[in-house]
Amino acid sequence: MKTLFLIRYGEIGLKGKNRTFFEKTLTNNIKRALRDLAHCRIYRTHSRHFVEVTEGDAEAVAKRLQEIFGIVSVSPVAVADLSLEAIQDVALKEFAKVARPGLRFKVNTKRANKQFPLPSMEVSAKVGAHLLKNFSGLKVDVHEPEAVLDVEIREENAFIYTERLEGPGGLPVGVAGKGLLLLSGGIDSPVAGFLTMKRGVTLEALHFHSPPFTSERAKEKVIDLCRRLASYGGKIRLHLAHFTEIQTELRLKTPERLMVTLMRRMMFRIAQRLAEETGALALITGESLGQVASQTMESMNVIERVTSIPVLRPLIGMDKQEIMTLAQKIETYPISIRPYEDCCTLFLPDFPATRPRLQQVEEAEKALEIEALVAGSLEKREVLEIDY
Repeated sequence: MKTLFLIRYGEIGLKGKNRTFFEKTLTNNIKRALRDLAHCRIYRTHSRHFVEVTEGDAEAVAKRLQEIFGIVSVSPVAVADLSLEAIQDVALKEFAKVARPGLRFKVNTKRANKQFPLPSMEVSAKVGAHLLKNFSGLKVDVHEPEAVLDVEIREENAFIYTERLEGPGGLPVGVAGKGLLLLSGGIDSPVAGFLTMKRGVTLEALHFHSPPFTSERAKEKVIDLCRRLASYGGKIRLHLAHFTEIQTELRLKTPERLMVTLMRRMMFRIAQRLAEETGALALITGESLGQVASQTMESMNVIERVTSIPVLRPLIGMDKQEIMTLAQKIETYPISIRPYEDCCTLFLPDFPATRPRLQQVEEAEKALEIEALVAGSLEKREVLEIDY
């Protein structure tokens, strides 16, 4: 037995002459997500993708399809020949899965094939009448139905379904260039990575760790966060940059209240160098305006001065509760709250500067051998390929 899934996308359909590129990228991403399934057929027609799998794989396939950017929704469908009688017969079998006495329902028809002789509203009326005739106690309710039977009449067949599974929407990963995600072990940065991938960006990730101050458990947490993000956007290359020496130097040689600002500037320098090496066109952070000392407008301005490429901040206007809600939805939250500290929480001053002045910060940096510290961090980095 086979199960056929009909896949819908939204924004891709508005892309004009570039649409084929977006559709092909989505096809490739679907193939990647389902690559381990032996009996899986993937094909596309105008504005629709289809995936045919063995019935035993259907549940796993549905879950994977719901995590592919560019997909708005997915439905397991039944196929009917292009005649009203065939559509009514298949609709009867499909609706039997949800029918019960007292159920409020409607039939919704989309006629993409204009050669079909009956208009959409007439198909809906005739299929609805056929259901009322064969199931007792049904009630038509076109405004607030409890169940909807959808009929899509396309070029070669009609597709009938009662279930619509929500996808993440957005654009297929790979259509908008590469970005470098500064990935901590916290709640915010994985959500920022998710939202950036939703706009079609391919991710590489950079994490700073400071052994022996940070543990192997903290490193494992970041790997697991990467693995979760990879389930949405494919393989992610994770760079683990050594940060112990830098934090030690900052603690010994610079003013305590500027520690956070100086640390972030060092991180951005290393990130820019790595972005140039990997072809990333922007840095991506989990910063939210006003959330902590380093995320005031003044702090972000001073910190960003060490970079020459764009810094994307997808969470900039979100509050903590909104970020946590999305983290729970994408299932990064349980990983992020594991009690293993990352380097960003080490040596934090009691009263960090919230409005640092650039001249003050640059003066403090004169005590540091910045180029040697940046080069040393990158030389010691570990690179991992993370897949879901």
